[in-house]
Amino acid sequence: MEFRHLVSFITIAEELHFGRAAQRLHLTQPSLSAQLQKLEKSLGVQLVARNSHEVKLTPAGREFESQARIIVAQMDRAAQVAKATAEGRAGTLNIGYNLPASRHVLPDALIKMTEQHPDIVVSLWEKRTGPQLAALADGSLDLALVYGHPSTTDFRYRRLLHRVPLVAVVGRRHRWADRPGVPFAELEGQECVLFAREQCPAMYDSIFRAAADTRITLSVAQTADDPGATAHMVSVRPLVGFASLPRAISMGMGAPGSSSVAVKLLDPVPTLDLFAVWRADETNPAVSLFLECVESPEPARIDIARALSA
Repeated sequence: MEFRHLVSFITIAEELHFGRAAQRLHLTQPSLSAQLQKLEKSLGVQLVARNSHEVKLTPAGREFESQARIIVAQMDRAAQVAKATAEGRAGTLNIGYNLPASRHVLPDALIKMTEQHPDIVVSLWEKRTGPQLAALADGSLDLALVYGHPSTTDFRYRRLLHRVPLVAVVGRRHRWADRPGVPFAELEGQECVLFAREQCPAMYDSIFRAAADTRITLSVAQTADDPGATAHMVSVRPLVGFASLPRAISMGMGAPGSSSVAVKLLDPVPTLDLFAVWRADETNPAVSLFLECVESPEPARIDIARALSA
């Protein structure tokens, strides 16, 4: 069964006249008749009955016409979607993101994306930086919104958010809990709880870079890859954990009833930049369309003093 035979049959069904149908299709009548015969032979049923006076559909032909129209409509729709996807007007986009991206990037960008490209289906996946980059590499994500950027030439990137502060996380009974800020050098000799570097390389490196700048050695007593687990650990032991300021705020650290407190780190303040990262060989046009919806001529910056006093 060929697609052109379906189109020819539908035209015959509409005209019920071989001459007019052939004219519409820019075919000769013998050629149109041959196409119908091939279609009927492939189906094993007669679709059209004709004599010298009239042309009409058989019962099988009437039923087949409705199904043929569905097939042709689906093929037309498939062609339209394929063309729209190739042009970036339709398709899918899988975006990974972290907490700062969800608050400072995604809200406005998604509104613009929906308004400007309503036929592109965007799926969102909240992950830490390491898992996002792994998903980007294996193709399960098209775009990653992460801390820092990879140095490999396999990826391209653009900075979206500048200087996201890191804070210390301690329990309510810790000696730092009531202090407005703590110099980073006071972490010398203080037992810390830290995550594995592969979970968020940029944050890990920022913490140890600050330690190197103050010429201290961090003592990592425990590891916890989940920010919630870190908060639980510091609430029962005199440990110091680390979190981005947006994460600390979202978890309500310092709020009434919270078992952990976010404390500002000073001299230096460890910071992170938020980047959009995508594959260097990316072929999905929706990636560039989404990036066009992200306004960042000058990357925004989070004010730590204002955020902690809010």
